Amino acid sequence: MDKEENKEASASISNNDTDTDDMEDDGYDDDDVKHVVALGPQVPLKDHLELDKDDDSLRRWKEQLLGDVDTTKLGETAEPEVTILNLTILTPRRPDLVLPIPLVPDDKGYAFALKDGSTYSFCFSFVVSNNIVSGLRYTHTVWKTGVRVENQKVMLGTFSPQQEPYTYEAEEDMTPSGIFARGSYSAKLKFVDDDGKVYLDMSYCFEIRKDWPASA
Repeated sequence: MDKEENKEASASISNNDTDTDDMEDDGYDDDDVKHVVALGPQVPLKDHLELDKDDDSLRRWKEQLLGDVDTTKLGETAEPEVTILNLTILTPRRPDLVLPIPLVPDDKGYAFALKDGSTYSFCFSFVVSNNIVSGLRYTHTVWKTGVRVENQKVMLGTFSPQQEPYTYEAEEDMTPSGIFARGSYSAKLKFVDDDGKVYLDMSYCFEIRKDWPASA
C-alpha cells in the first residue's frame, strides 16, 4: 500500500512547537469537521454489486476495486466499519512492541516508554468491514507540560472491506534527547474518514526515559 502523508501542520516530537494550546482547546480536528463534503446517501455494498451486474465493463471495474472481498460475508449496512486492532512500535535492534487498542496504561499511567534519542516508527493494523471507506486518515497530537510538540496529519487512503487486516507503517522518527526531553507526554490519536465518521478517538500518556524499560 502506498504511503501518502499530509505534511501540513506536521512537526516532529524532537522540535518544540511554541503553540501553548492545551488538549481541550487545541482544535487538532477542526479540519475533520469543517471540510466534510456531503456525497449523498450511502448504499450497502451488496446493493452496489447488484447494480449494472449485466454490464461487463462495470462488473470488471468493481471486481478490480474490491479485490478479494468475500461477497457472501458482506453486511447489510451501508456504513463502513474500521476497527483499529493494534499499534506496534518498531525500533531497530529491539523486539517489536505490539500494543492492543485501546492502549492499557501501566501502574504509572503510561501506555509505553521510549528511550531518548532513539529511532522508532509506528505501525497500525486495522480491519475494514461492511463497505468501502473513503479517505481514511489519522491525526496524532502530542503535548509536553501543556505545550504542543507534535501535530501530525496522515492520509491513509481508500480501502475495501476484507477479512485480512491492513497494515500501515509510518515514517521513521527519532525521540528528542537530553534531560529536558525526558518525562511524561500526553497524546491524542484519532482516525476519521471523508464523511467525518470517527473510528477511534483515544487519549493516552507515554514516557521518554534515559534507558529502555527492562521489560520492553
